[in-house]
Amino acid sequence: MIPRPFEYHAPRSLSEAISLLTEHGDTAKLLAGGHSLLPMMKLRFALPDHLIDLGKLTELKGIRETGDELRIGAMTTENELIWSTLLQEKCPLLVEGARQISDPQVRYRGTIGGDISHGDPGNDHPSLTIALDASFVLAGEHGDRVVPADGFFLGTYMTLLEAGEIMTEIRIPTPAAGTGYCYAKLKRKTGDFATAATAVTLRMSGGNVSDVRIVLTNVGQTALRATGAEQSLLGKPLDDARIDEAARLAMSICEPAEDLRGDIEYKTAMAGEMTRRALSKALSRAAH
Repeated sequence: MIPRPFEYHAPRSLSEAISLLTEHGDTAKLLAGGHSLLPMMKLRFALPDHLIDLGKLTELKGIRETGDELRIGAMTTENELIWSTLLQEKCPLLVEGARQISDPQVRYRGTIGGDISHGDPGNDHPSLTIALDASFVLAGEHGDRVVPADGFFLGTYMTLLEAGEIMTEIRIPTPAAGTGYCYAKLKRKTGDFATAATAVTLRMSGGNVSDVRIVLTNVGQTALRATGAEQSLLGKPLDDARIDEAARLAMSICEPAEDLRGDIEYKTAMAGEMTRRALSKALSRAAH
């Protein structure tokens, strides 16, 4: 199928984009990389009368460190994340995650803000940003607001992003030196969504876990933070038995949908296995 007719807009400033979005309301959709929206338009699951292309808004691109934060423009592409020397040095989890998103063609066009704003439980950045304790800057007619990634995702295609708002920036506290990390992802083939994946950040102190975040991808209606698994590890050495227990607790919160990637039992088991792998790899990367 092809999309139904729509009016195309290419604003040259953020204020112009917000004005267009405010003017056209529910009849408008924002176009970032397009890899989520355009397939839905072709299937006529999305039927906008107005398409507002953010591609010319250079103010929404770029990666920089400001104080103790990394700040990433929402229109920054996956490929730009991968090749950023700043992220390679200061936030390698984001680079590792971006490398596993879809295929090179998608990574050259797909944007971090588009991935997050879409609210698809199969997308990778929700889990990555929650694991990194990120926050999002949302701009609207009445100014900006900043919301944490943990709590931003409400359900399938549902987020705290309100009508008339545009995500402009992702802010990540610069990870402490020696932070362990891993994004373990299982998928059937290149370009596919995860069958299951787990993002982990980990800090050790005196041989014990001092801080840990464990977040699951595509085994629920949105990214799932495994707080029970995290609590089971805090203040203790991280050995195989505790990793197994954390994986069991992570599996207990899974509610995957059965599809061509597997049935509920298989996906749940794979979420546990990805959690084991992510914790083990993060431990090997963490300063002790």
